[in-house]
Amino acid sequence: MDERHLDKTNRILFLYTKLLQGQLLIKSELAQLMGVNEKSIQRDLEDIRNFLDKSRTEEGYGSQLIYDYHEKGYLLEHNSQLRLSNDEVLAVSKILLESRAFTKKEMMNILDKLIENCIPREDRAVVNDMLNNERFHYVELRHHKEFLSRLTPLSQAIRESRVICIKYGKIKGNATVERRLEPLAILFSEYYFYLVGFIEDIDRKEAFENPDDIFPTIYRIDRIEDLNVLDEHFKIPYANRFEEGEFRKRVQFMYGGKLRKVRFKYTGLSVEAILDRLPTARILDEEDGAYLIEAEVFGKGIDMWVRSQGEYITDYRVM
Repeated sequence: MDERHLDKTNRILFLYTKLLQGQLLIKSELAQLMGVNEKSIQRDLEDIRNFLDKSRTEEGYGSQLIYDYHEKGYLLEHNSQLRLSNDEVLAVSKILLESRAFTKKEMMNILDKLIENCIPREDRAVVNDMLNNERFHYVELRHHKEFLSRLTPLSQAIRESRVICIKYGKIKGNATVERRLEPLAILFSEYYFYLVGFIEDIDRKEAFENPDDIFPTIYRIDRIEDLNVLDEHFKIPYANRFEEGEFRKRVQFMYGGKLRKVRFKYTGLSVEAILDRLPTARILDEEDGAYLIEAEVFGKGIDMWVRSQGEYITDYRVM
């Protein structure tokens, strides 16, 4: 774009776009860039200020154009009620880093955007300092795959109830399988994003340990090698709609399978941690620090978790 030949309307749009990007606008630099005098730039900025003031008055919230005397330029200041606080940005950043869900390049890009768009300029150095060590030592997952571009088409297919075809790299061995799926939900757990869906056109007796399993199958999105959203729609009766919140409460380690009720005795240090780990869990009895707990779960992932608790869990059985 040749900024020296922009008319007033396009100049204002150009300036407003720069403000939305969080850039500092300095009149003298803009005047030279656009080949106009500083008074013209000042009038353009006043037009933007008036527009923002009117919008804020009518809507009750919005951004405002301010002059930063320290930086000697104009900035867009967002309504604090609509922007994440410094504490919230720091908390979200810590969760993102701990998740290790993305490649290092993707993670650093997300954190940069989060801080740039949500933290006031004068506070960014403080927040960055609190994250620098974790950012420097960030270790991405071993698959090293960028998969963010998969999330939007999958979400749209779920929303529009459209059948998808995928090529999927199985976890065991190097085999690749092709599947026609009715996608139901995207979930995140234990480092990975997952797609939940029903398989179409498959020999259930040959493919499934339990051919009568009526519950959906779970796929790691980073292992989807090819995705094709078809112009075919599926329909699930409203009464049988997939409740991802309820499913999420009952699935451990994202292992699918039939719905089971399990019961065990827990003698560890924190029963609260057990109840947090198993959202459907309830205490049936307690005696001398030993808790009898029952929970409803999908699949055999719970078995792996129970073994990881060692001697703290005894009398484990499926009801």
